[in-house]
Amino acid sequence: MATPVSPSQLQSFLAFDFGLRRIGVASGTRLLGAAQPRGTIKGGDFAAIAALIDTWQPEALVIGVPRHPDGAPHEMTEKALNFGRRLRGRYHLPVFEVDERYTSVEAEAEGAQDVDAAAAALILEQFFREHP
Repeated sequence: MATPVSPSQLQSFLAFDFGLRRIGVASGTRLLGAAQPRGTIKGGDFAAIAALIDTWQPEALVIGVPRHPDGAPHEMTEKALNFGRRLRGRYHLPVFEVDERYTSVEAEAEGAQDVDAAAAALILEQFFREHP
């Protein structure tokens, strides 16, 4: 079994705001500590994800994991975790999970035109704050 990689050792990331119909995408680097929305792809479009990975060459992936306001899991929690397992298996990159409660609400409140991509950027920036 490979030694787990510490998030602080990695520099470039792609983040995903998982949804069944749409997946928001953002990229970012630890150097800047910021993320940029990169658009939205169709849910389950692993060819589009492969193209994004080829373009951005991330060292790791970050996924938002939705939960109820009290932190309890719900139906989409397991689907997001399964998405993360599929990413790990397909692309052989470390996949980190972030609690994504309220990221879409925050993206909407900020006036984002592409709420899913903006939420993915918020997820990645949260990851940077949690793993300096």
